[in-house]
Amino acid sequence: EAAAGLGEGLQDPSTAPLPQASPLARSFQLDYEEDCFRKDGAPFRYISGSIHYARVPRPAWRDRLLKMYMSGLSTVQVYVPWNYHEPLPGVYDFAGDRDVEAFLDLTAELGLLVILRPGPYICAEWEMGGLPAWLLWKPDIVLRSSDPGYLAAVDSWLHVLLPKIKPRLYQHGGNIISVQVENEYGSYYACDYEYLRHLLGSFRALLGSEVLLFTTDGTRAEELRCGTLQGLYATVDFGPGSNVTEAFGAQRQVEPKGPLVNSEYYTGWLDYWGEAHASTSSVQVARGLEDMLQLGANVNMQVSPFLQLPSLPRPGADFKDQYKPVTTSYDYDAPLSEAGDPTEKLFAIRTVISKFQPLPVGPMPPATPKYAYGSVALRKVSACPEVCAAPAWHCPAAPRLSLSLQYANLLDVLDVLCPSGPIQSRFPLTFEAIKQAHGFVVYHTQLPRDVLDPATLGAPPHSICDRGYVMLQQEYQGTLERDGQTTLRVTGRAGDTLDVLLENMGRISFGANVSDFKGLLGNLSLDSSPLSNWLIYPLAIDTAIQQGWPHTALLKSSSGGRAGPAFYTGTFETPGIAWDTFVKFPGWSKVRWCIARKGGEGGAAQLSPISIFQGQLWINGFNLGRYWPCRGPQQTLFVPGSVLHVGRPNNITVLELEGAPPAPFLLFLDRPLFNKTLSRSTAATE
Repeated sequence: EAAAGLGEGLQDPSTAPLPQASPLARSFQLDYEEDCFRKDGAPFRYISGSIHYARVPRPAWRDRLLKMYMSGLSTVQVYVPWNYHEPLPGVYDFAGDRDVEAFLDLTAELGLLVILRPGPYICAEWEMGGLPAWLLWKPDIVLRSSDPGYLAAVDSWLHVLLPKIKPRLYQHGGNIISVQVENEYGSYYACDYEYLRHLLGSFRALLGSEVLLFTTDGTRAEELRCGTLQGLYATVDFGPGSNVTEAFGAQRQVEPKGPLVNSEYYTGWLDYWGEAHASTSSVQVARGLEDMLQLGANVNMQVSPFLQLPSLPRPGADFKDQYKPVTTSYDYDAPLSEAGDPTEKLFAIRTVISKFQPLPVGPMPPATPKYAYGSVALRKVSACPEVCAAPAWHCPAAPRLSLSLQYANLLDVLDVLCPSGPIQSRFPLTFEAIKQAHGFVVYHTQLPRDVLDPATLGAPPHSICDRGYVMLQQEYQGTLERDGQTTLRVTGRAGDTLDVLLENMGRISFGANVSDFKGLLGNLSLDSSPLSNWLIYPLAIDTAIQQGWPHTALLKSSSGGRAGPAFYTGTFETPGIAWDTFVKFPGWSKVRWCIARKGGEGGAAQLSPISIFQGQLWINGFNLGRYWPCRGPQQTLFVPGSVLHVGRPNNITVLELEGAPPAPFLLFLDRPLFNKTLSRSTAATE
């Protein structure tokens, strides 16, 4: 009964007569009588696709938007990640890839309308849902609530962002037709209506009374109860597996009249490390889209993912009974691939759209060119056999590229990676306490006594956030992991150095756990005796590599071959082109199985995989993200051609966290490899 009347009273926009509207009377409004939007007075229905400018290098913006336009989309939906633009309190960055105004102006140039989603929380599988990590410098802050400290930070941000948006609103001659307030707030535990009222007042004060403001929530009654507010038009989100009539019936419970809107139609799903690559049937996606359009609904699809740009705020994570970090790639079987290539799914969507409105005239832009640059040995090799005088890439019998290897154990270069020196503390401090947002921190102390018989080095439950690489006397001992192995057996002498490299693998971006503190949240102990007197090194690895290190430095010699965190570097040249490519890590996907105990000595024993080979890759100072082939499913990292140099060397830097293969090398391919997941059978085979 709630779904009765879905689609009634709304003519297909492609066939409905369009009354003449004055060119000066620009408006975008709700029509509660005809259950539709009205644009300049005429009935209007949008078919939209999401694109994340913060995940697309600026040189590729036009290509991705043009492909979306040629797919038949009239509109694009755009997130604005707060932490992407305000990395520190009061420090704003809208330059280069972060120039959201230039991106919005490009959408207008290409004839696309925009649905803007400025948060302040956006989810988007983006680190902390777009909220800045520096909010957690106040440990007791209640995020996404009417907490005064949180609201003050939000207001400060909105007073910077929204004045950039206002001139681009449709009513003011721009192409932004609507603006979302918060995101899926009904899925958050707080259910704080005062917070939503505060946001509504701020958006109205800064954008004016005419702009259409809306919310988006799931279709469950409790989500719509806490996520909606009078004065904000309530929309829903759901995927192709849902019953369309029932889903829109849920919207009708809170919006009895007005347009039907699915603000997030999931054309795929995200990938987690250690799980199968997400895949959603093109037929199912197309059928669900057609069902919605037949009801006269407005639809926004998740269309164009891209790489996670890990040099910036990292990929996020979910918490579903345990911590689940998201892979580097954001290509979850999307209609436009990570490299911007049209897929079968995109053409299936395009075919459905053509049944309801005319498609733009002209061909779909082609896939971007890819190049399989070939094998890159992480050792000194001959660029070409002696009998071949041609460049290496012309010699079929030779490696196409050569790369000379230098390496430095991470602990040997702390002076470079932490130029300000360590912080002294009796007990460990979190990332937030030392104002380190992302990346890595080294915790250094010494054994207080001789440990001749193996003792248990352990951490309290849930206090390793997120992975800790343990070195004793600079020798790698093993890894402690959030919701995984939390103890190691060690021996040593009094005064031996103990170092733990802590990695932030991404703050939780959805649910009640977005206050996701990083680092050592509790003290390590040795046979239940707490360790003390720590030196804490916040590492600025990205900064050092972007400034040319280690390629501009002569690395000190270090004991070669030992396991544990170390840097590998080299250079290569391309054969006169800079095309997109994908890098694979052959032989970097080994695992070993061991008996591990969760929760210390008394915990339950279980057979657990211990990953070997896991780290991060930079090319020309650009962080291409985490590789973790043994855990999968992602096996390759995407390298956009805009990162590469032509006619001069390209610098490669690898931070391997657990120990590289004896003869490491990289392999550049012309296609990605995603779907491989760790299992006992594959581990045994490897």
